[in-house]
Amino acid sequence: MKITFYGAARTTTGSMHLIETAHQRILLDCGLYQGKRAEAFARNAHLPFDPKTLTHVILSHAHIDHAGNLPTLVKHGYRGEISCTAATRDLAMLTLRDSARIQEQDAAYLNQKTSRRGLPPVEPLYTTPDVESALRHLVGHAYDQWFDVNGAGRAMLRDAGHILGSAITVLELTEAGRTWRIGFSGDLGRAHAPILRDPEIVTDLDYLIVESTYGDRDHPAFDQAARELGRIVRETVARDGKVIIPAFAVGRTQELLYFLHQQMNAGDIPRVPIFVDSPLAIDATNVFRLHLECFDDETRQLLLAHKDPFGFGELEYTRTVEESRALNDLKAPAIIISASGMCEAGRVLHHLKHNIEDARNTILFVGYQAENTLGRRLVEGNPRVKIFGDEFTVRARVYALEGFSAHADRRELFEWVEATRASLRGVFVVHGDEARAQTFAGALRSLGDFAVSVPMPGQTVEL
Repeated sequence: MKITFYGAARTTTGSMHLIETAHQRILLDCGLYQGKRAEAFARNAHLPFDPKTLTHVILSHAHIDHAGNLPTLVKHGYRGEISCTAATRDLAMLTLRDSARIQEQDAAYLNQKTSRRGLPPVEPLYTTPDVESALRHLVGHAYDQWFDVNGAGRAMLRDAGHILGSAITVLELTEAGRTWRIGFSGDLGRAHAPILRDPEIVTDLDYLIVESTYGDRDHPAFDQAARELGRIVRETVARDGKVIIPAFAVGRTQELLYFLHQQMNAGDIPRVPIFVDSPLAIDATNVFRLHLECFDDETRQLLLAHKDPFGFGELEYTRTVEESRALNDLKAPAIIISASGMCEAGRVLHHLKHNIEDARNTILFVGYQAENTLGRRLVEGNPRVKIFGDEFTVRARVYALEGFSAHADRRELFEWVEATRASLRGVFVVHGDEARAQTFAGALRSLGDFAVSVPMPGQTVEL
């Protein structure tokens, strides 16, 4: 039995790991690699294996860096089941359709410019029909229930607490008379986070593939992050500015609304308009309301009592392009939440284009920014950045709040792995920038009971 780490190895994007036995080729995630445009397109368009040879695919959750290249997989010949939770199935239907739509729109926008320069047209990685073909392969499973994997093994999905429907995968596979239990954390959530349940502890594993996005640091407490959010909003409103928040449409947007709702009710921030400018976020919020099985007790009771934290007086959802464009003409202070979270595509690019050179405004990041993304360049303080090929001077204030992260931090990751350690023979640290992954691997080696490695991209490990 062997594992090949094709994506999210010593980086945080493009999650993709292949487990092979004599008769099985099981892919864990098929995410989009995000980074420099030309490199990202080339890596995403050319899969490092033949999809027709795969026997099963298991999806940890619906974020694009884990699910976003499933249409390419099916486009190139995969015909089997894509297993996930029911909530992930519902969200993936939205995120993948949105991904195709954004690619089609961005290609059309860029082609207006390239045609004037006599350059060849830009093609999307995949189109809406490709997505519809892929969606027919999604099969939803309940948490904590075993399901068959091609007659030669079984799998179970446990709650990862990262976003709605996110799952820890437990695989039980038999080869040469021996049964192996392999765990994959996917993206692990935080204990005591609002809205969702805490990550479940998984035991009796032989090998574990674990993320390390924040493997070298601890997050501030949620209440501290909420206070910082309030301060930034108050200061921006006092300057008559707008707060532009690039946020993942699934998970982070709903969490922000939860905190903004609390702070407005408490009088901690002024009652200014809040716009969620993302059709995906609007649809995802509706999906949230359908899956009470994923919520913690407090949020479930709020929804059952019709005290909706995702809908209140100052909140407006903007779905159409015309409504989105109208936000560029706003003169009064406002909060605009728009995707994508790393500023690599979507409507947030237009909001940045129109607001980044105004010193009254604030660009507020509330999630991880991968290397070589526009979001990372802004967080690192680059004085000038390119948006849609044009260069802009960064005059708006830029802040990054890690306290809202939906990823477990160093301590939470360590304690989660420690709780699984009894039977572990080996741990593979993935989904982290190289320095963070190595730091976390070093911390795990202090447990002393199992081998720990940080796989190279494309590396194959024999179990």
